Amino acid sequence: MIKRVMSDIDVKAGLQQILKRIDAAYEQRPKDLEGGKPFLVAVSKTKPIEMIIDAYSVGQRHFGENYVQELVDKSQHPDILQKCPDIKWHFIGHLQNNKVNKILKLPNIHLIQTVDTEKLADNLNNSWRKLEIDNKRPLRVLIQINTSGEDAKNGVEPNEAPRLYKHIKENLTNLQVDGVMTIGAFGHDYTKGPNPDFVCLMQVHRQICEDYHLKPEEVQVSMGMSDDFEKAIEMGSTVVRVGSSIFGHRAKQSI
Repeated sequence: MIKRVMSDIDVKAGLQQILKRIDAAYEQRPKDLEGGKPFLVAVSKTKPIEMIIDAYSVGQRHFGENYVQELVDKSQHPDILQKCPDIKWHFIGHLQNNKVNKILKLPNIHLIQTVDTEKLADNLNNSWRKLEIDNKRPLRVLIQINTSGEDAKNGVEPNEAPRLYKHIKENLTNLQVDGVMTIGAFGHDYTKGPNPDFVCLMQVHRQICEDYHLKPEEVQVSMGMSDDFEKAIEMGSTVVRVGSSIFGHRAKQSI
């Protein structure tokens, strides 16, 4: 069911505010910390089509969805196809092997951020190879890493991530591994120091760069959400995933 947009939600203002905060956080990043300028993935899960179109209308192109069926419905919605022709969909939820084909055949699928096993990577590689798509390029993916060690979180163990990166890069020609991603534990107390999940992911990032003689900006780092994206950027994140701070932004009440 398509939800109606509440009149007191100002998506455009919320988006503009987040983009300003991203720029400010990037300016605070230590100059000796190499890495590209971060870009925003607007997490549109559970949000209505109208809100996505509003964000797209002011220049937002990257959108993230957690649930397969929701992405299926939204990416094929007539209004999205007509009004958002250059939208770039990121899948940021847990992807089961039996749902791979449903995702890959969707229009404007841009990046799978949650590859955490060789089996899933192999399945994506084989399924992408079989699809008949004009001007088909390798499917872009990130390796999801369970930096917090929580049983409820998906992701490869940090010490196993370089091996998974190597497996994809050297064996799976239909995939392009762009970098690494973590969700991390929620609610870190920054008075106690840097977020250990961010520290861990950056260590994996450095290891991959060293192993393959890559520049830091050549390996994407997806970390940071609504509550901590600024801290993530300061530590090296190049992709931030923000939802509620955009799609929950309240419009100013008229007097």
